[in-house]
Amino acid sequence: MLRTGGPQDGGEEEEEEEEEDCPELVPIVVQQQQTEEEEGKPDPCAKIPVTIITGYLGAGKTTLLNYILTEQHNKRIAVILNEFGEGSALEKSLAVSQGGELFEEWLELRNGCLCCSVKDNGLKAIENLMQKKGKFDYILLETTGLADPGAVASMFWVDAELGSDIYLDGIVSVVDSKYGLKHLMEEKADGLINEAVRQVALADIVIINKTDLVAEEELIKIRTLIRSINGLGKILETQRSRVDLSNVLDLHSFDNLSGISLQKKLQHVQTTQPHLDKSIVTVTFEVLGSATEENLNIFIQNLLWEKIVKNKADSTMEVIRLKGLVSIKDKPHQVIVQGVHELYDLEETPVRWEDDTERTNRLVLIGRNLDKEILKHLFIDTVTKKKESS
Repeated sequence: MLRTGGPQDGGEEEEEEEEEDCPELVPIVVQQQQTEEEEGKPDPCAKIPVTIITGYLGAGKTTLLNYILTEQHNKRIAVILNEFGEGSALEKSLAVSQGGELFEEWLELRNGCLCCSVKDNGLKAIENLMQKKGKFDYILLETTGLADPGAVASMFWVDAELGSDIYLDGIVSVVDSKYGLKHLMEEKADGLINEAVRQVALADIVIINKTDLVAEEELIKIRTLIRSINGLGKILETQRSRVDLSNVLDLHSFDNLSGISLQKKLQHVQTTQPHLDKSIVTVTFEVLGSATEENLNIFIQNLLWEKIVKNKADSTMEVIRLKGLVSIKDKPHQVIVQGVHELYDLEETPVRWEDDTERTNRLVLIGRNLDKEILKHLFIDTVTKKKESS
């Protein structure tokens, strides 16, 4: 397994455009403690899944999280909220200023969820939360509206100590039906990728929210635009951020358990067309044969680390998300490859290669300036070349 650090989180905190109702809070001390015999008690040694909830300002992230915090869903979820306007009643309940520093307090809600408000990337809150292990079995982490979820995701890959307790399950991006087109089409100075596009590109699930506020024609436009950016993620459409939690939790998007469902999914992903010059697209290709692990690392590192791969216009290919199933020589199981920015991971899946089937490599890359034919030929040249005999 190989991992490397990702980019730093950026962007300022801004207020949500909508004011949210606060869930009813009760102190943890009055909750009846679970006994060892109580049914459904989680395994204290089991890793806890973390789902990152991202989305542009006002898209409905906080509405989604407050829905989860107030509905009866028989799940014990710890929610880390990162965006509150000044004077929010919930923020006052959760954060107490002591000597100018923010003091984080976890409060338990009547439906069994835990809730905390933070002013940073949530890493410290998660570390504090793990002291309450056994009181929850899932973590949802909200990012600020301008944050790069890839930088947040990287924390869970590079922090070995944290990784022993939790694992990254998936990234969910909420998009506003009414203003989503405007946000996604916005062009940034110096050719930078805007935050809304980056959030969609990195998402495993994209929730198109507030569908009741736009006509079907507008909904088709935003759906098409999202699919052109991210050809791999699943799209859900909803009103008031109400979703079936089974569609956004337990995705296993970043571990080897996703290998079984990924095989079928990769067969249906299509290379997309750019909607603007220098825009984000999805590229997918398949190459028969097996690679050495060394050569596979060279291909990925040239692309993600060295950034020496260019398209026909001599522009550097910029990969935001990489996902695929590959065949590595001398390994009986399929290997899943995952990448977010400069960070990537190779891990064997439980799926064995059948003796009577031809081995193949399927890759999906989401990014800017991507050229399918160049990438495919580079993969063939770099990965499938045989080692010279010494």
